[in-house]
Amino acid sequence: MHNQVFENYQINDRSSLIPLLQDIQSIYGYLPENALRDISDFVKVPLSRVYGVATFYNQFRLTPLGENVIRVCRGTACHVKNSANILYALETELGIKAGQTTRDKKFTLEVVNCIGACSIAPVILVNEDYHGRISVKDIPKILKKYQTAKKIEKAEEVAQ
Repeated sequence: MHNQVFENYQINDRSSLIPLLQDIQSIYGYLPENALRDISDFVKVPLSRVYGVATFYNQFRLTPLGENVIRVCRGTACHVKNSANILYALETELGIKAGQTTRDKKFTLEVVNCIGACSIAPVILVNEDYHGRISVKDIPKILKKYQTAKKIEKAEEVAQ
């Protein structure tokens, strides 16, 4: 599938490394190992350098995202309103650290510098949904909403 991407680039062109990584990630949502090897061969750059670039820029992911992506704002307004406690509660509840995905692939937890919703600090973004003025006690209820939402959608698909 990703071999078609290479048609847009010149072979041996090292300057195409980052655009190739971006294109591959746009297809898969992350950078699969076999695609990184193919990129390495195509641009004639050692695989270690391809990995180095992919891990240097935080826009690139080496693992797939979960069904639900939770972004915890750690900007100034959220920090002042104890977003560190929100992050810790999410890590504890999900059993993962920021930057990781749960084993069941339901949730990915990320930290962002600012979501742009300072007036409702502390705030988290779950997929496209803003949850503002939250407290630690709100976390289980928020997570449950997204765990059950997928189950309901799947049940509706099976019924049709």
